[in-house]
Amino acid sequence: MQTLPLTDDELSAWLRLSMAPGLKPAALRQMLTAFGLPDAVLAQPFAALAQASDEGSARAALTPPAPDFAAQFDAVRAWRELPGNALVTLDDPAYPSALLTMPDPPPLLYVKGRIELLQTRGVAVVGSRSATPQGLEDASRFARALSDAGLTVVSGLALGIDGAAHRGALQGRGSTIAVIGTGADIVYPPSHQALAQQIAERGAIMSEWPLGTPARSAHFPQRNRLIAGLVSGVLIVEAAMRSGSLITARLANEMGRDVFAIPGSIHAPLARGCHRMIKQGAKLVETPEDVLEELGFDIPPPAPAPVPTRRLRALQQRSSADESARGEAGGGLPAEARRLLDALGHSPATLEILAERTEMDDTLLQSTLLRLELAGELCALPGGRYVRAAHGA
Repeated sequence: MQTLPLTDDELSAWLRLSMAPGLKPAALRQMLTAFGLPDAVLAQPFAALAQASDEGSARAALTPPAPDFAAQFDAVRAWRELPGNALVTLDDPAYPSALLTMPDPPPLLYVKGRIELLQTRGVAVVGSRSATPQGLEDASRFARALSDAGLTVVSGLALGIDGAAHRGALQGRGSTIAVIGTGADIVYPPSHQALAQQIAERGAIMSEWPLGTPARSAHFPQRNRLIAGLVSGVLIVEAAMRSGSLITARLANEMGRDVFAIPGSIHAPLARGCHRMIKQGAKLVETPEDVLEELGFDIPPPAPAPVPTRRLRALQQRSSADESARGEAGGGLPAEARRLLDALGHSPATLEILAERTEMDDTLLQSTLLRLELAGELCALPGGRYVRAAHGA
């Protein structure tokens, strides 16, 4: 998809109004609705603009541009000429149709990457910057499944859940959009430079902020409204009680989007925000299929099981022989395996914790963990932690 070509005068008018201090997107949309394109807006007298919006907005629109406007104009024109970069105006057919349902869509969008993704159906996956290993795994797994189903995964490029969601989506058949709170020429946090490059190549990065805009805390709630507006639903993976993810969820709910939340332990601080949203009407989800069903998607067939390697086949055969020798307990598992699963519960635990709960020696504990992992009953997490598999007993 190509964006509309803009003359220098048209580009200048769009930039001037989009960067006018005090002129909010909702007021500018009222002016554009009344008078047409930005050059027509700038040609109107104060009284006409005030009647279409309000006196403060009219004053802001007619204020002369800042002294450095010429330099900003040249920077935008040069940035737009770089491969993969696009400037999308409110009247452009490439402008995301989902954002047009908002009362205050941004007049300009700076986009790096696959501009056609702006028109695809998406789901936001958001959550805590200080995510747990389980939260990161869940974000990646859900995002990949949603991507495989054909959805575009939208998030904010932040540390924690956002980064895991983008990475998971890039592993699927679909793709991802990062909506950022800085200028499109800035990567924040800086540690996500490599991830941002991958998204620009295979997905899209989108910003409403002028080039060179640094990260400011006040920008991120406004960024969150774009994430909410761009998607059909928002999935919260982990969130504290006071979290930007809850702002995104609230805005999505106000816009009529679906809100989903993954529950957690009542003792986990990062589960409290999710539980709060569930109490307020968010849909409790345990699997990616729960989200897809709510959105009316066909559930993709499971991927075929990988063919075991020679070493894995030997381990499986040894595990089977061990089970026969020990005799089976309830549920088709040896007694010590059932005891270990019971001790694990439904929250991640370390080897030290499991050894304390089961009183197993190190050799028996390691062999039992391997048996359960091969049987698909538990998963090993980063940091030497273990958790029950989603289908586990």
